[in-house]
Amino acid sequence: MPTRGTTGANRLRRADRWMAHSPRVRRALHSCDSPVVVDLGYGRLPVTTLELSARLRTVRPDLRVVGLEIDPDRVAAAQGSAGAGVEFAVGGFELAGLRPVLVRAFNVLRQYPQDAVAEAWATMRANLAPDGLILDGTCDELGRRSCWVLLDRDGPVSLTLACDPRAIDAPSDLAERLPKVLIHHNVPGQPIHELLDAADRAWAAQAGQSVFGPRARWRAMLAALRSGGVAVQAQRRSIRDAVLTVPWAAVAPRLP
Repeated sequence: MPTRGTTGANRLRRADRWMAHSPRVRRALHSCDSPVVVDLGYGRLPVTTLELSARLRTVRPDLRVVGLEIDPDRVAAAQGSAGAGVEFAVGGFELAGLRPVLVRAFNVLRQYPQDAVAEAWATMRANLAPDGLILDGTCDELGRRSCWVLLDRDGPVSLTLACDPRAIDAPSDLAERLPKVLIHHNVPGQPIHELLDAADRAWAAQAGQSVFGPRARWRAMLAALRSGGVAVQAQRRSIRDAVLTVPWAAVAPRLP
């Protein structure tokens, strides 16, 4: 299924910055001599593929980035932007026979039925390099609210919520951008609903931190969540985005 193609410059910046600073992603980028990164479903324009290449080259300057689309017309239109380690080709979840160390699939599975997610994940995972990773995520049109699942060859590893804290009233505002695998499970009794509820309560309790700015309030919220027993993962370094990452086990749906 072709993506809608609503490509926007800098739309995926939060995920890109997170990847560039993630120790696990950095290890994957250095895990082989000729690393390939796939941008799956880049849309009508190749701008986000070019941005991905620029940001990850700060980690691994010699990487090869391949933008994949199942629409041949989009691939043909993108060829003028190819060069300097960036290519475009026709391909889908099978990853065009490549063995990438990293796949970014943003705003792709959101357009599929929920029951298609497991097969799509399995197909991508089977075509990864041995230490390869996948980012399956969703964001709004301006990239102010973004959520993604990190996967390796064995399955999902973590969930990350990232936002401009000035663009939300509460962390649960990100619920509408949850990945397909979770969005229909955001109901009482499910772990993702419990996480968002806990985040909202911690956010409200830290309202006094707003005098120091919304990012300070977000950091105070993270500290409160940790104190309350939520397994919030520490960031390798401070980045400008408000980020909340938890292990997949903390949000995996409870199945009947």
